Amino acid sequence: MPRVKLSIDIAACKGCTLCVEICPKVILMMDTSIVNAKGYSPAMCIDSNACTACAVCAIICPDSAIKVEREVE
Repeated sequence: MPRVKLSIDIAACKGCTLCVEICPKVILMMDTSIVNAKGYSPAMCIDSNACTACAVCAIICPDSAIKVEREVE
């Protein structure tokens, strides 16, 4: 079974929450503990093991800050 790697470019994220709202597994949230150089709290994945690599978060991201990859073992 392929593993999933979801990465979020913290510097590019503007905290719009679109990915959080659309994630069918509800594994994305805003990381309010940090602020990027643009002054936004970026998105973060809270359970990468639950990610199915549907990539709707990456598709909806207006800043292309999310990358979803399937790692073949």
